[in-house]
Amino acid sequence: MNEFSVSTPSARRVLVIDDDRDVADSLAMLLDVLGCDVRTAYSGAVGVSLVADFQPRIVFLDIGMPEMNGYETARRIRNEPAGRQAQLIAVTGWGQELDKKRTREAGFDRHLVKPADIDILEEILAASGDESPRI
Repeated sequence: MNEFSVSTPSARRVLVIDDDRDVADSLAMLLDVLGCDVRTAYSGAVGVSLVADFQPRIVFLDIGMPEMNGYETARRIRNEPAGRQAQLIAVTGWGQELDKKRTREAGFDRHLVKPADIDILEEILAASGDESPRI
């Protein structure tokens, strides 16, 4: 960090992983407006590779992706040293109790149903340094 860098709680590193580019880009733009340093990946494999380099504090992750779904992506992120401390947030169209149980088992901290409510996103960002209840 140089003398001109400022670190504030709102300037969190956030990674968005979603195979739907429009959804990923829209969420990334919103998070950018909310003061986050955001990176976007359009596949689970690319997202896992970004975790080590970018070291995000929060990862918003789609579940229903081809090739490597969100559950497997979450497990792989949790196996990365930088992924153990990240807060994993499922952002999915699936919202049944069984879906929430599966996200919990895969290592997610929260489960949001699309479209994500901006108030909940702001709550997650505000509490990202605090312990928060799981799912």
